[in-house]
Amino acid sequence: MLVEKNVPLQFYNSFGIVAKALALVRVRDEADIAQLLADPALKALPKFVLGGGSNIVLTGDVKPLVLKVEIMGKRLHSQTDKAWIVEAGAGENWHELVAWTLQNGYPGLENLALIPGTVGASPVQNIGAYGVELQDRFESLDAIDLTTGQSFTLSAAQCAFGYRDSVFKHKSAAADAAAVAGHPGFGLADKALITRVRFALPKNWKLVLGYADIDKKMAQSGVLSPSGLPTALQIYEWVCDIRRAKLPDPQVIGNAGSFFKNPTVSAEQCADIIQREPKIVHYRLADGSVKLAAGWLIDACGWKGKTIGNAGVYDRQALVLVNRGGRSNPVTGGEVMTLAKSIQTSVYERFGILLEHEPVVV
Repeated sequence: MLVEKNVPLQFYNSFGIVAKALALVRVRDEADIAQLLADPALKALPKFVLGGGSNIVLTGDVKPLVLKVEIMGKRLHSQTDKAWIVEAGAGENWHELVAWTLQNGYPGLENLALIPGTVGASPVQNIGAYGVELQDRFESLDAIDLTTGQSFTLSAAQCAFGYRDSVFKHKSAAADAAAVAGHPGFGLADKALITRVRFALPKNWKLVLGYADIDKKMAQSGVLSPSGLPTALQIYEWVCDIRRAKLPDPQVIGNAGSFFKNPTVSAEQCADIIQREPKIVHYRLADGSVKLAAGWLIDACGWKGKTIGNAGVYDRQALVLVNRGGRSNPVTGGEVMTLAKSIQTSVYERFGILLEHEPVVV
């Protein structure tokens, strides 16, 4: 195990923000954590777990010890009558895992194609797209207590999944991560490092439709399976096409994907907004509440294409904030958050809704 000093993080965060880790350790297996915790000086340091850096905004140099997760490996772990259980290391690229599962005949993750980031970050955020959330395909995960070094396994219930939320995004006063894990509702933020994630991919696969973009692709396509329905691979290809058309490639234009969560309101609140804004994009949920499209709200407030400093709102999708300065004159975390707060103020003043940002601000 090597402790690297003053490590540049510009290429370790998808916004391309210039910052550095005062100290960084690459975690390639569980032994690295055991070795780290055996060092009294390192064990005592506050720690920050870094995956693909696709869901963070760095507002300065990172003072806690950065644990760069690089645990690799993909395999069919086991299977039941109903599902294939696929396991992947936390450092694996998420999109590459999705492609690998389909290549090997394990459908179920196709709607989640091209979401940036790593496998280990996927349950933290409970990633989701086009009608599927990670929790719909989740089986279990392994993690390590960053205080005791104890390994433990979490079920879906113990992860306390919510909309872009999990137990890993909340802090808790309890000291023992493994003990906290047994009590959903407590937080594991900064207390545990995910090492491996397992997914239950259904043998009786059923396509998930209902989103306008995918329905449009299906209507346009003349290539379907003998059943008359698209295959998982076709859904995967359509999702990739849709995302590439709407969203900037972080390798070309720095960004953190969808910056704001789609807000949920009551049916009464939605009806009131529709009276004033008949064209508002909204989706009715099973519990009677209504999810509003945050991108539509932002666009309605005139933010699409606008810029503050080197932070801008993407001109094709108002939900995405981008780095207008590129790698040579990159955006700062302060500029990103100034723009984000200005957007929140505009949306609140017009609609009475406070948007919540998705990325972690460090």
